Amino acid sequence: MFILRNTPLSPDVSFIDINGIQRPSNWLRLASVEERLEAGVTEILDPIPYDQRFYWGRNADGSLIPKDPDQLRELWKTQTRTTAGTLLAPTDWYVVRELDNGTVCPSDIKQWRQNVRTSCEFKISELEKLLTTDSLAAYITGTEYPIWPVLNETQEESNGSGEASIETQTNDAGII
Repeated sequence: MFILRNTPLSPDVSFIDINGIQRPSNWLRLASVEERLEAGVTEILDPIPYDQRFYWGRNADGSLIPKDPDQLRELWKTQTRTTAGTLLAPTDWYVVRELDNGTVCPSDIKQWRQNVRTSCEFKISELEKLLTTDSLAAYITGTEYPIWPVLNETQEESNGSGEASIETQTNDAGII
C-alpha cells in the first residue's frame, strides 16, 4: 500500500506529491523506490488477511486473536440446523400431502430428507468435539463440513418415475 501524507494512494490515480508536482496515474507503478521516496510516497505491506468468522484480528506480533470457541460452536450449530431446514423446506409439501390426503411421498425424497437430517446431526456432533477456535475454523473451512446431500429434481422430471436422484453438493461458504 502506498502512503502520502498519512493517506493511502491508489496505484492507478494521479496525485500531487509533497513537492507540488502532479504525478500521472501510472507513475506509482513505474517509479523506482528512490523516486517514490523523493515524492514523499512510502510503501507499507498490506495487512495479512484473516478469516473474520473465527478471529478478531491480529496482535502486534502478527498472531491471530481468536474468538470465543464456545460461542463459535453454538453459532455454527445454529447455522448448521438452519442450513438443514432450508434444504428440507422445498420438499415439506410432500410430507404434508401424504398426511393430508394419503398420496405417498416418493421414497427417494424420504431418503434424501433423512440423509439431510443425518448429515446435520453428524456435523453438530463433530462441532461439539472441537474445543479450540483453530480446530473449529479448520473443520468449517475444510472439505467435510460444506458437503450436504442434494436432491436432483431435474432427474425426477426427466425420467418420469416420480423418483428423484440424490447427490451431494458443496459451496465455499459451507452453506447451501
